[in-house]
Amino acid sequence: MTTILVIAKEPRPGRVKTRLTPPFTPRQAAELAEAALVDTLHAVAATPAARRVLVLDGAPGSWLPPGFDVVAQCAGGLDERLAHAFAGCAGPALLIGMDTPQVTPELLTVDFAGCDAWFGPARDGGFWALGLACPDPALLRGVPMSTPVTGAVQRERLVAAGLRVRDLPTLRDVDTAADAGAVAALAPRGRFAARLARCSPAAETTAEPVSRPAGPR
Repeated sequence: MTTILVIAKEPRPGRVKTRLTPPFTPRQAAELAEAALVDTLHAVAATPAARRVLVLDGAPGSWLPPGFDVVAQCAGGLDERLAHAFAGCAGPALLIGMDTPQVTPELLTVDFAGCDAWFGPARDGGFWALGLACPDPALLRGVPMSTPVTGAVQRERLVAAGLRVRDLPTLRDVDTAADAGAVAALAPRGRFAARLARCSPAAETTAEPVSRPAGPR
């Protein structure tokens, strides 16, 4: 059975979803990030898995449901952090992020019979899911992250290694306010949609400037 990995940041104001500010305040952006993460974790909790692991930058909070092991992200770029997450898996593993709260257990229930890898492209050119029957960190190291060609380069890396790749549906990440509205419409009963409905950019007061990290969000 598959190990499911969720790579995420602790939802703290000023550290997550900085591209949502403006129109949202840093606190609202963090609340939306937390709701997206919780929706994702609950989808994972409802998916058959050998093990469920939260690969976290930060500290877990009351938002973490039971049944998850928590491991710290390593230092370095996103490619190194993804590679390190897979390095801790002895068998088949599927890794996803925290930016697709519309994900469902059905999407996450993958079968490696007849294939070596699953690849979930993201609409922005990245990828929202990567599954490996035999996790090999070298398949991720050196892939340029957070670019419009990240997904294409990562998938080509899999193919060049001789892996039989199957594709998952293309999903939209939540990066901007427009993304948030579109994704909430896809999962209107989720926590993310409910939190977005309570966040009113028109009613916010002046927010403090947020420094934007140069690396991956």
